[in-house]
Amino acid sequence: MKKSLITGITGQDGSYIADLLLEKGYDVYGMVRRNSTENFERIEHIRDSVKLVPGDLLDQMSLMKLIRDIQPDEIYNLAAQSFVPTSWNQPVFTGEATGIGVTRMLESIRYEKPDAKFYQASSSEMFGKVVEMPQSEKTPFYPRSPYGVAKAYGHFITVNYRESYDIFAVSGILFNHESPRRGKEFVTRKITDAAARIKFGIMDTLELGNLDAKRDWGYAGDYVRMMWLMLQQDKADDYVIGTGEAHSVREFVDLAFKNAGFEIRWNGEDLNERGIDKKSGKTLVKVSKKFFRPAEVNHLLANPAKAYEKLGWQPEVSFDKLVQMMVDGDIKRYEKLTK
Repeated sequence: MKKSLITGITGQDGSYIADLLLEKGYDVYGMVRRNSTENFERIEHIRDSVKLVPGDLLDQMSLMKLIRDIQPDEIYNLAAQSFVPTSWNQPVFTGEATGIGVTRMLESIRYEKPDAKFYQASSSEMFGKVVEMPQSEKTPFYPRSPYGVAKAYGHFITVNYRESYDIFAVSGILFNHESPRRGKEFVTRKITDAAARIKFGIMDTLELGNLDAKRDWGYAGDYVRMMWLMLQQDKADDYVIGTGEAHSVREFVDLAFKNAGFEIRWNGEDLNERGIDKKSGKTLVKVSKKFFRPAEVNHLLANPAKAYEKLGWQPEVSFDKLVQMMVDGDIKRYEKLTK
């Protein structure tokens, strides 16, 4: 039985990769911070099947002890300060957890289990102010947030340890991936949660920032299969993972509210723009300056050709299906709460 260690197991990606590894017969360990108030909701269904162990990306000794004691075959480093807006408010912490934390983990592997296979969660936010369309493994990085900068550090230190110490270390440059397990602070879940709340009369209006920002959105459950595939290869390498399709925030809003029973027409422009329900005439969505980024990332689009060819991976859930899945999940949740 292979042993795996997942940092960030209580997050969206951590919970999905834990599901996958359990299905494949792995002995699954999940790292949690002892001094934090963790939300175990996403892994409640597998709590009895995984072993939760204390550790912290800010504490070198805790990581070394973990790897020494567990001796994992595979390590999935998914823990980070991963919310982009927060990275401007907490840039130093973001750098420590999302960037330097990767070095601490790699150092622990180097000393305690050098034959372990390591997966680093890189991000499309590293491309930032993109220099070419679409973005591939060869596209230069131009991050536009402390989060993107920290992820770029984590990415390159992973490459450095692979080339310097012959560690099987890979990075998955994942474009936006969502699911019903996505945190409500992220724009996609913020939209689907609001659509459900407005449907049940719990909320009146959703406030958003840049409606014209475009992202390559996929389903998190599809993307964790790729994480596992990357660690099953003979040679360690990095891969861009996405759908090859980009959709605007506005498109996401339109589809989410349609799935909740509304039809939106847009009125006005820029900061005066409103999304109005065609049937009732009520304002469902409005633009607010406070949700714009200090430095905007306007258009991210993956070129996943390398992953398709070398890993034999392709996404199974379409954009439309993803949005429907998320809205349905939130509607069901509020149906239970309002009964």
